[in-house]
Amino acid sequence: MENIFYNDWSTIGVTAAKGVLIYIALIAMLRISGKRSLSKFNIFDFVITIAIGSIFASTLTSNDVKLAQAVTAIVVLLGGQYLISKLALRSESFEKLVKSDPALLFYSGEFNEETMKNERVTRREVLQAVRGSGSSSMDDVAAVILETDGTISVIGAAEGAAAPKRNDLFDSVKRNPEA
Repeated sequence: MENIFYNDWSTIGVTAAKGVLIYIALIAMLRISGKRSLSKFNIFDFVITIAIGSIFASTLTSNDVKLAQAVTAIVVLLGGQYLISKLALRSESFEKLVKSDPALLFYSGEFNEETMKNERVTRREVLQAVRGSGSSSMDDVAAVILETDGTISVIGAAEGAAAPKRNDLFDSVKRNPEA
C-alpha cells in the first residue's frame, strides 16, 4: 500500500523551503505593488487574489511548479492589476468595463426594491449597515449605497433638513436598475 503521508523527508523539506520562499516573494511583491492590491475587493481584485492563492497552493503542493514559475506568474498578475488600475484611472469607459457602478438602495425615505432585488441585497442587510453607521432610525438616513467593492455606505440626513438634492456624491450611482 502506498504511503499517503509522505514519500520521503526530502520532499517535505522542499515543500517547506518553497513555502517560505514563495511567501517571502509574495509579501515583497505585494509591498511593491502598493495598497491597491490589499484594498477592499471589486470583482477584478477578487479574481486576482484567487489566482494568486491558487499559484501559491500549486507551488507548495506540486513538484511540477517551480519557484521561478510561480514568482513569474504572480508578477504577471500583479503587473496586470497595476496596468488595469492605471487604465481605469485614465479612461472612464475602461473603468466602467472593469468595475460596476455603485447602486442606490435607499433614498429620500424609500427603499429601492428593484435595485435591491437586482443586487441581491435584503432590507435586513441595509438595516444592518444603517445600525453599523450609528444611526438609530431610517429617518436619520438620506441614502444607502451599495459600493463597487460590495460595502454598503450610509449617508446621514442633516437634522431638520429636506432630503438632499443629488450632488457629486451621487454622480456615478445608479438610481434605477435599467440605468
